[in-house]
Amino acid sequence: MTTLDIPTGPGYGPESTSPSVLSFEDLHVRFGTEFGTVHAVKGISLDVAPGEVVALVGESGSGKSVTSMTALGLLPKNARVSGTVRVGDLEVGGLDARGLRRMRGNDVAMVFQEPMTALNPVLTIGVQLTEALELHGIAYGKQADARAVELLRMVGIPEPERRLKQYPHELSGGQRQRVVIALAISCDPKVIVADEPTTALDVTVQADILDLLRSLKDKLNTGILLITHNMGVVADMADRVAVMLKGDIVETGTADQVLNHPQHEYTKRLLASVPHLGAGPGQFGSSTEIDHVADVVAEAPALDLRNLVIEYQRLGKTPFRAVDDVSFHVGQGEIVGLVGESGSGKSTIGRCALGLIPAASGSVSIFGNDFGAMTKRQLKDLRKRIGVVFQDPAASLNPRMPVGDCIAEPLVVHEVGDSASRQQRVYELLDAVELPRGAFNRYPHELSGGQRQRVSIARALTLDPELLVADEPTSALDVSVQASVLAMFTALQERYKFACLFVSHDLAVIDLLAHRVVVLQNGEVVEQGLRSEVLHNPREEYTRRLLAAAPVPEPGEQRRRREARHALLAELGEHYAELQTPGDLPGTASTGTGRR
Repeated sequence: MTTLDIPTGPGYGPESTSPSVLSFEDLHVRFGTEFGTVHAVKGISLDVAPGEVVALVGESGSGKSVTSMTALGLLPKNARVSGTVRVGDLEVGGLDARGLRRMRGNDVAMVFQEPMTALNPVLTIGVQLTEALELHGIAYGKQADARAVELLRMVGIPEPERRLKQYPHELSGGQRQRVVIALAISCDPKVIVADEPTTALDVTVQADILDLLRSLKDKLNTGILLITHNMGVVADMADRVAVMLKGDIVETGTADQVLNHPQHEYTKRLLASVPHLGAGPGQFGSSTEIDHVADVVAEAPALDLRNLVIEYQRLGKTPFRAVDDVSFHVGQGEIVGLVGESGSGKSTIGRCALGLIPAASGSVSIFGNDFGAMTKRQLKDLRKRIGVVFQDPAASLNPRMPVGDCIAEPLVVHEVGDSASRQQRVYELLDAVELPRGAFNRYPHELSGGQRQRVSIARALTLDPELLVADEPTSALDVSVQASVLAMFTALQERYKFACLFVSHDLAVIDLLAHRVVVLQNGEVVEQGLRSEVLHNPREEYTRRLLAAAPVPEPGEQRRRREARHALLAELGEHYAELQTPGDLPGTASTGTGRR
């Protein structure tokens, strides 16, 4: 690759003799707000060497992303930065606007968490890649096009010539993230800042992206600052780890030292909060294990799907079949985990089970009642027995209603009780989900993400439902918050004995919670059975691939798992960097497991 010689002097920052490609020395970041000054980063020092991966871990609000943004000079105007930030031989604080533009891309690049916000939706992939190359003087015209094709091929995107003419929405999530990585390496930067680069991805796509970053790092000798709260990703990628808490770095060391022999109490607490695939129920002090699943199946299953087919109509085209001949049931008092990659039909089945979308054929029965044969009045009565927890609590709670009103809303809709009894019921539920009663009059935006999800669970339990549908309820939470929500969820299920269809792509969470597991691929059930059978002794190739891709928070074990995964893919005749194939629909994720 060709790089530009970065001049020094006025406007470009002073030179440094530091061997690091990225270094922070006594970095302080303060934000001036209407409520006073917020000290977000408190004098941290950290460096990244060429070809090294340093993971900066911690929970939301710890200062990880603020730290990373200082390396690119991207903080807002109300930020006051002191200390020294160097990228290679450049001191970021000494750069003017022109110097910063030249530094970004040439010396430091960023891979953001959400590729759809990092890519311009109205420009083709080719235009965005060639724009970066031309802006930094790497290549022009046909040379830039050829270089763009080469970059897409480097990051494992099939048919790169055709992809140049496509828009971001026409690619799957994993392919979009690969394009963002192609943009990041286009100018051969010394260091890449990867801010939660795999959080929104399926485990198989995540494993591919991590393999890609690892191989590019080795080929290009690029340093990587990895921002994440996923300890499995840390175990898979990091050479060194720095743990951040409330703006301070509280512990540093090699991945083995920090993950296997943590010294600080916060690090120990963080690691204790990570569910471990293979450890099964009881990891957080409560167990949903059932010796005989037949014990929880009463006269009629809480939810019974038989030969379910769901189709989406497409203008001028044949309907897209999202769910194809799916049959399984959820017994009363039982948790069934529904797992699979994005686009496999998990959430579609959950919405159909709630009566939110119709089935093209087949049947959905709730407690022996056929959804399709019921009147509106009967449906309303039946829905009193069903609760739902959505993935994003911020989107599912009314921002204009206080928390107490949000939780009491089902009581109002179904005309249950009076004002006093409803208030008492809300207080009981706030106690049950371990929220202070003072939250009653607060609004959703005044709560943290974990607290909002607790409110969503409380609202779902307002009418004492016998069936709960939970769609990725912990995917957006920090590990310690996730752990407390999962422990609370388990305790509530043991207390109220509700049946639950738990939709997730996190196999460790399913291993912790579920009694039985149903595995979906492209709208079809490929395997189902007891949790211990499906997750610990899978029969099907697809299930084995999912399990092999799920990271665990122990470096040695994760290294063995990665090698075993590569051996499995080689056995299946596939190269692990070439699993990504086009989706069935624009924007539909398909990760090499689609219909052929």
